[in-house]
Amino acid sequence: MDVRQLRYFVSIVDYGSLGKAAEKLFIAQPSLSQQMARLEEELGVPLLLRSNHGVTPTSAGDAMYRHARLVLRQMEQLKQEVTKGVGAESGTVAVGLPTTMASVLAVPLFDRIQETYPGIRLQFFESMSGYLNELLANGRLDLGILFRESDTPGITALPVLDEALYLMGEPGGEVSARSTTCKLSKLSGVRLVAPGVSNGLRLLLERTFLRENLDLNIVADIDSLPTMIAIAHSGKACTILPASAVAQWDTARLPKMRRITEPTIERPASICWPNGSPIHAATFAVRQTMIKLISEQVALDLWKGVTLRDVARISG
Repeated sequence: MDVRQLRYFVSIVDYGSLGKAAEKLFIAQPSLSQQMARLEEELGVPLLLRSNHGVTPTSAGDAMYRHARLVLRQMEQLKQEVTKGVGAESGTVAVGLPTTMASVLAVPLFDRIQETYPGIRLQFFESMSGYLNELLANGRLDLGILFRESDTPGITALPVLDEALYLMGEPGGEVSARSTTCKLSKLSGVRLVAPGVSNGLRLLLERTFLRENLDLNIVADIDSLPTMIAIAHSGKACTILPASAVAQWDTARLPKMRRITEPTIERPASICWPNGSPIHAATFAVRQTMIKLISEQVALDLWKGVTLRDVARISG
C-alpha cells in the first residue's frame, strides 16, 4: 500500500466512478482498476462495489476512505508546515451546504476564502441535510451545516442560528393578499408541496401541524427546491421554506412570501464536523470564515428570518 493508491482510492469514492476518477487523475482507467485490484488483494477484502450505476465503497471501503483521507490530509499539512511554517492554512476542505442555504453562503464563502486563504481549495457538496449527515459520518466532509443543535455520535455540532420558515404562494381563504405574515392555523388543509418523508423539513412540518391539531395537506413530495418554488409561484399549491431558499432568485419568479406566526416555525442550524480526527488549520479557518459570513449576511439583511446564536453574534 502506498500514498498513490490511497489518493486513487479516495478519488474513486469521491467521484463515484472509475472513469471519472481516471479522467481527473489523468491516468488510464485500466491502470486505475489494476491499482485498486492490487490494493484489495493486499488487504484481503473488497473495498469497492462496481455496478452499472457507478462505484460505491463497501463497509471496509468506508473505513478505508476515512483513514486514507486522514493520511492524505496529514501529509498535505506536513508539507505545508515544513515549507511555509506551522499553522499555515492550505489544502482541500470539503464543505457540505443544504440546498436552501447554498444560494446564500456558497459564493460568498468561495470569494472570501480565495481572498483571505489562497492556499485553501474548497470542495462544495450541495444536497439535502440527511445526505450531508451521512457524508459527515463517513468522513467525506470536513464541515457541513445541519439542522440540529446538539452533538450526535461521531459528529460535533456548533449551533450558529435559528431560521424561521415562510409560507410561499397564495393560500386563499381568509389570508389577505397584502399581508406579510400568516397564522399557522390558516394553513390547515391548504394544498402544499414539500420534500419527501425522510427530509428534516418535512418531519418538522409534520410534528408542528400534529401538535397544533391542524390538517397537513401535502399533495406532492418533491425533493427539488426549484420545482417547489415554481409550483408555489404558479398558484397551484403553496410550500413552506426558509427565506434563504429564495435569496438569490429573480423577484419576478418569486411567489408571495409570508412569515408564519402563532406559532412561528423555526429550525436550528449548526456548523458540524466529524469528531474522529483532528481539526486542521485550513478546516478551522474555513469554519471561522463561515461563522463570520453568516453574521455579516444577517447584519446586511441579506438573510431574512434568522436569529443568531451567541457564537455568531460574538464572531460578527
